[in-house]
Amino acid sequence: MARIDAFLKLGLAQGCSDLHLAVGVPPMLRMHGDLLPIKFRSLGDTELESYITEVLTQTQVAQLRGGNDLDFSYVSTDGGRFRVNVFRKETGIGAAFRSIPTTMPSIEQLGLPPIVRKLCDQHQGMILVTGSTGAGKSTTLAAMIDYLNSTRALNIISLEDPIEFVHRSKTSQVIQRELGTHLPSFAEGVRAAMREDPDVILVGELRDAETISMAMTAAETGHLVLGTLHTTSATKTIDRMIDALPIDEREQTKSFLSQSLIAVITQILVKTPDQRARRAVCEIMIVTKAIAKLVMTDQTHQIPSQLQMGKDYGMQLMDQALLAAINAKEVDPDDAYGYATDKRQFQRFATDAVAVAKTDPAASA
Repeated sequence: MARIDAFLKLGLAQGCSDLHLAVGVPPMLRMHGDLLPIKFRSLGDTELESYITEVLTQTQVAQLRGGNDLDFSYVSTDGGRFRVNVFRKETGIGAAFRSIPTTMPSIEQLGLPPIVRKLCDQHQGMILVTGSTGAGKSTTLAAMIDYLNSTRALNIISLEDPIEFVHRSKTSQVIQRELGTHLPSFAEGVRAAMREDPDVILVGELRDAETISMAMTAAETGHLVLGTLHTTSATKTIDRMIDALPIDEREQTKSFLSQSLIAVITQILVKTPDQRARRAVCEIMIVTKAIAKLVMTDQTHQIPSQLQMGKDYGMQLMDQALLAAINAKEVDPDDAYGYATDKRQFQRFATDAVAVAKTDPAASA
């Protein structure tokens, strides 16, 4: 049993999402969004490196000592599955272990809007799930893949870094490939997938121009492409896609977005009223003719007004979703206030006067 498994076991027992290890501080657990120290001594460089190298292969040890970061999945002796990032910093080695649930979540269990299920019934085009790191994008995508796997006879190719949820083929065939293990890059993975008779291609992250371009090509040629971006709104997602590609390709990119982008799901995780869990809250953009025209005419700043008025299409702004979740008593009002864009709408719900004063001094005057 690797010594690090004791920390992982403790975190799982308490329902924590992450374990953080760094030199000079005790191990830290993230519980419902908050980082809490374990009652343990501060870790030294040599001690921590010995903990981490116990779970690495010889190849990974060589890569780490060569100055490279590591991304991989790890299964503890108790059967817990984790996504791991190991890195070096000024004071020494560090690592983050993200817990991956052992049971596959459903769209309903995650509390995602009903439109998400309908989006999965599309046959071609691109659906993007966006949000900051730790917002649950991978979990949402896993639920969408599981829905497809359970309801349609498809060839689903998933490109991940690393593989997190393990999908067993049901009605569909699910092929999972890992960056660094089975493929050199996401772009190469998409290129190869297009020769493997896919119906659905999941791209773990659209992280560079080449990957974005290949994913766009796949979506334009009759495949359903699911992907992620680290953007925090539908408008920022559109702008990121356009800005990521060379200037001479921007008109082509706008044409793709207006014709082949199906939807953008932007999500955050907000604490529940009892502070014991977090719930996904989503902004939804469906690319209608009106939104497509805004993209083509460089008026993406007007997209939020379309989302606000697009309830009949299943659209909603993040602020609308947060207000609905507060009224349904599904989220903590103070935490929701922190995520809100137009905070004036949320002041009557917030109970943390200090937080309100920091963001809107006039409200406390």
